[in-house]
Amino acid sequence: MKKKIIIMAMMLSFVLFSGCGADSGIQESDHDTNAAVTLEENAEVLSESVLEAEPETSSDEKIKSNESVESEQAAAELPDGIYSAKFTTDSSMFRVNETCEGRGTLTVENGEMTIHISLGSKKILNLYLGLAEDAAKEGAELLMPTEDTVTYSDGMTDEVYGFDVPVPVLETEFDLALIGTKGKWYDHKVSVSEPVAMGNDAGADSADNLENGTYRMEITFEGGSGKAEILSPVTVNVTDEKAIATVQWNSPNYDYMIVDGEKYLPINTDGDSVFEIPVLKFDEAMDVIGDTVAMSKPHEIEYKITFHSDTRVKE
Repeated sequence: MKKKIIIMAMMLSFVLFSGCGADSGIQESDHDTNAAVTLEENAEVLSESVLEAEPETSSDEKIKSNESVESEQAAAELPDGIYSAKFTTDSSMFRVNETCEGRGTLTVENGEMTIHISLGSKKILNLYLGLAEDAAKEGAELLMPTEDTVTYSDGMTDEVYGFDVPVPVLETEFDLALIGTKGKWYDHKVSVSEPVAMGNDAGADSADNLENGTYRMEITFEGGSGKAEILSPVTVNVTDEKAIATVQWNSPNYDYMIVDGEKYLPINTDGDSVFEIPVLKFDEAMDVIGDTVAMSKPHEIEYKITFHSDTRVKE
């Protein structure tokens, strides 16, 4: 509208200038008359073009647009790394396992985001990034489950399904459909928010600045064939600036562990192997050795354990 007013003002100035010329006795030529008509026609066309090119935008539309841009910028600014992030859904029947306290592990690599979530059971068979009607179509790329082991506060463990879910944007709801044992797809809205770095930037905590007490803490476990692992979370007891972790394997075949050159024997005689080992550092991979007797002869295998201090919950 402001541009239209400016254009009309220019036209008015042209007319007034022409009138002043007539009063001074200067005769307007046909060429000048044609130029004035052409200028007026061009001004009308330009005015219409400006109005068509700049439609009025409501305040609500501007707010939504700004929110969308801010969300995309927030995702783009998240550096590559591993984070603990909140995973929220629109249903109490579809949520992360209670041991995870509403959170999953968010991985950012080359700007692409994926969150791993462990669910409450094996009743959800597949997920789909999008709507249920599209998930049911032939050729739809379904998210396949992983088998996750969760440990409850009473020490009991359970096998549940987990999923690696692509995250298109942070802090904003997106569509994630699911199918259960009944064979029907359902639409859901989910969101991923509050990412907290799980790498060195989050690793200010150590045994000498943690209060004495007992904590539950998530770990990342690497090494071996992938068949045997230490279950997460683990219990970490801090006393006099020393941290001792109680770790449980998903196998009864480990007869000792070596940490920082020291050998540690299991503290149990029945069931899966359980050890008490020192935590040398938090939020960085720690080298350990586990000796397994599952093969024809004992084998020492190298592993890495990362204790994530930002996931700790004091018991």
